[in-house]
Amino acid sequence: MTDDPEQPGGHASYRAAIAAFLQERLQGKLDKLKDYAGREELLSQHQPSNWIADAAKRVSQIQAVTHSLKPIHPDARGTNLYVEPVTLPQRLELGSHALGERFAGDVVGNAAALDVYKFLRLEVNGRSLLAALMAEDTEALAALHSDAKQAQALRDAFVALTLPRTGGSASHTLAKQLYWLIGTDACTDGAYTLLAPLYATSLAHAVHAQIQEDRFGAANKAARIARKERRWHDGEFHDYPALAVQNMGGTKPQNISQLNSERRGMNYLLSSLPPQWRPDGLRLPVNADSIFQRLFGARPAVRQALRALRQLLESDPVANQRTRQQRDEWVSVLLGELVAMAAELEQALPPGWSTETRFADLSREEKLWLDPLRAELPEEEEFAQEWLAMDWPDAIGKRFGNWLNAQLEGQLHLGDIELRAWKHELLTDEDGFTQQLRERRSHIRAARKEAQV
Repeated sequence: MTDDPEQPGGHASYRAAIAAFLQERLQGKLDKLKDYAGREELLSQHQPSNWIADAAKRVSQIQAVTHSLKPIHPDARGTNLYVEPVTLPQRLELGSHALGERFAGDVVGNAAALDVYKFLRLEVNGRSLLAALMAEDTEALAALHSDAKQAQALRDAFVALTLPRTGGSASHTLAKQLYWLIGTDACTDGAYTLLAPLYATSLAHAVHAQIQEDRFGAANKAARIARKERRWHDGEFHDYPALAVQNMGGTKPQNISQLNSERRGMNYLLSSLPPQWRPDGLRLPVNADSIFQRLFGARPAVRQALRALRQLLESDPVANQRTRQQRDEWVSVLLGELVAMAAELEQALPPGWSTETRFADLSREEKLWLDPLRAELPEEEEFAQEWLAMDWPDAIGKRFGNWLNAQLEGQLHLGDIELRAWKHELLTDEDGFTQQLRERRSHIRAARKEAQV
């Protein structure tokens, strides 16, 4: 390598990046040589001046794009577009405009020439070589060639990568096309324009990166484990229901585009199904003395767990470990739903909601349980003291036991023994009910202490 990366000035950084890029490519090819016959030729080819000149010739075989036709159909031949997101109209809907200045441009064309684009993506201080050349950066130009005229010629060849191909816009029989009404009379042919949709490849790449982080990142992994174990977690959990994957390019994803190759052909499709209507939503304990009968018992997961638990007990199973495990699993579902419902009410309603007239019939114990943030209000000293005394959880456990006994009545004959068992299950639920109480107690104590100061 003849260029010195230690030359003063910003262009030396680009020279260093170019030198490292070429050295890595050269070393990879040297390692594959079985003899020294082609060593000198490889060394000559990877001299910066020689390699850059050759790359400038091959750059016409590829085209930089942000919106590509290839993903629509791999054999389609037509117009691709390179449009910087910052130049697009700003809209409320999500689109390529949301990428701003930080976006990954894509490239289509001869897969054998994709190394040229990798070269142009070399970054120095967060700015790619291509972006620097497009901005007529003198230091980037100097990194291409010491002669200003030759550097400018090389720059023009590389920047042409982003320009539309000559001959005007064109579609293809394998491309998608649709007529879009732009006039007022749908019966008039002239009221339509023909649209040829392209694939927003830069946006798709950003979406893929975000979803990958949301699904497999360390933060979401910790949140997923906490959710599975029904533990409180102070982070956020991201989920993408009904997520689909579209693989493009088969065994040769590079034939679609460079970014598609980097994703190994994987492209995420978000669900576009219409929302499912849920008529009940979050039901509130309005004019109710307890949440157990009309609210808790109406939850789908609760109904399913009750049905399974009733069928298990009515089958008069053998009293062994497997039976106890099956029973405990369904009771665990009920406990999880109970904790979840309490959390939903706490999040959906403002602190002190239980003081409203429409909730006047709700029992005191359940007000203490379901409206814990009320205890943090400065004017609710009596409520806070009653909450912290912790006499009320026993009553909640008894209510849960009575409710569960009533739900399982029929051919079963349940009494005080079963009631005490259900109550014990709730009050010893270390990963749910009791943990929720411990965490809330610590918040209330801190809030009361701060209020007193």
